[in-house]
Amino acid sequence: MLKATQFAVDTDLVTECSSLVHLFKDFKTSINEPTKNFFYDPWTVKEQYQGTAFETVLKKLPFSIGEARIIALSPMQCYTQHADIDDRYHLNIAGDAGYLLDLVDNKIYPTVNDSMWYLVDTGRLHTAVSCGEKIRYQLVVRKLLTRNRLRDPVNVQIYLEGENPRFSFDNHVSPWLNYSNKKNLLTNFSIIGDGVSFQTEKKSLSYLKTIIPANCRLEID
Repeated sequence: MLKATQFAVDTDLVTECSSLVHLFKDFKTSINEPTKNFFYDPWTVKEQYQGTAFETVLKKLPFSIGEARIIALSPMQCYTQHADIDDRYHLNIAGDAGYLLDLVDNKIYPTVNDSMWYLVDTGRLHTAVSCGEKIRYQLVVRKLLTRNRLRDPVNVQIYLEGENPRFSFDNHVSPWLNYSNKKNLLTNFSIIGDGVSFQTEKKSLSYLKTIIPANCRLEID
């Protein structure tokens, strides 16, 4: 689930980033902004972070990237389990005992201060936990989705309804979305109000119908 890339960052740069984390007061803070489509087009660094160590470490990823966020996880906190449509690149900025948990294979991965970018397969159900005495700060970057060319496309909308639909969606539908993007079965994904819209191959519909939770509504054009 967590794999080291070949993209190393100078230790001094990470140290400089860690000296600035006190500026981030929220759980998640985006340090770049979209140029066009949120999921498919490159993002650019916000003006207030241009020329800083954060911009330099992002440039260590030698390709177009999506949203980049500083995520702060306080001691004794974790996320709810979930999956994501887009894989993520992680760089550990600060913290003393943070972990990423693969809830499919029941594996624990320490997020260490080794100045390396890691690629995370977020199509797998996972969570993160901060077990130390210091806040765990991660720079997390969305991998852009692929504009796939479909042979027999159908239009799909999934609307979130009822009690806590986001949890159900992230646990049942998001793993399939991630897989379908990688297997060239999905394109034109977007957020629409209280739901999502996308195109998929017609042959994928039979399985998709079996994983839609009760508090989500599927519509097919």
